[in-house]
Amino acid sequence: MILITGGAGYIGSHTVINLLNQGYKIAVFDNLSTGHIETIDTLKDIGDIKFIQGDLCNIKDLENLFCNYDIQAVIHFAAFSLVEESCINPKKYYINNVMGTLNLLNTMLKYDVKKIVFSSTCATYGVPKILPLDENHPQNPINPYGNTKLTIERILKDYDKAYELKSIILRYFNVAGCDSLIRIGEWHVPETHLIPNILKSVTEKDKVFKIFGTDYDTKDGTCVRDYVNVEDLAEAHRLALEYLFKSNKSDIFNIGTENGNTVKEVFDICKEITNTNIKVEETQRRAGDPPSLYANAKKAKEILGWNPKKTLYDSIKTAWLWEKILFNNISKEEI
Repeated sequence: MILITGGAGYIGSHTVINLLNQGYKIAVFDNLSTGHIETIDTLKDIGDIKFIQGDLCNIKDLENLFCNYDIQAVIHFAAFSLVEESCINPKKYYINNVMGTLNLLNTMLKYDVKKIVFSSTCATYGVPKILPLDENHPQNPINPYGNTKLTIERILKDYDKAYELKSIILRYFNVAGCDSLIRIGEWHVPETHLIPNILKSVTEKDKVFKIFGTDYDTKDGTCVRDYVNVEDLAEAHRLALEYLFKSNKSDIFNIGTENGNTVKEVFDICKEITNTNIKVEETQRRAGDPPSLYANAKKAKEILGWNPKKTLYDSIKTAWLWEKILFNNISKEEI
């Protein structure tokens, strides 16, 4: 059985579907602080999953989990991930992300579970010195959220050396889109990601989308980011898990499309798909936003055999259908 922490969340739930489609037995562990029980209900309709509500910061919850289920490996998503909040309340992030992960790893060792795929982030790199970013780029996070992820990466390296706990670390870039059948999707409260916020400017009355900065040294003056489809990302997690079983070696991989799109390009695709003249306000840059971030994903392609299949248009199209479902503009049966 594969344990997925944070499986009620955005990326975790899509990874559950991917693994179910390949015949894996899944246990989802989530405290539902940011995930949704409705997502769990949908996953149960799709396949036979075991859902255990619990918290990584509660040792008893972890003990009960590992006692009652025969877990062979873990895919670890559970984390707080709001950059701005991490700057305001770093204690919350270090307790949940770092201490929670330590509790998980120590319980894994106790029950002789020594394989984990860790959901990391390109935020560990900080401001890029060279583009595209490869796995050897210096890591210098510029916010506490990125610091917590980098701390966990270092813990995993130490646990490999000391205890032979093997890990695959996936550093991925901006995630977009949703399940092709529109059964689950991106559902954050509050929503901080670019694409759903543009789309909410259509579904939410009087909401105006803000572009932060139009004077960057990019082709149209707005930030460039690498948008990887969530189903492609879920596939990367499964391939990483299978590589870990096969090789029993720790490694690190970037997951991205290797192509950057500007905010204005994303905005224009959203306008095309929604057929709406979306309200927009151009405002000043936000502190800490680098002009461009995009991946060198050659290593994942060569070693994991991973290749992104979905385009940015595909991602935004499914995200728009999901957004309409969330706001009851259409039913799932109309998809």
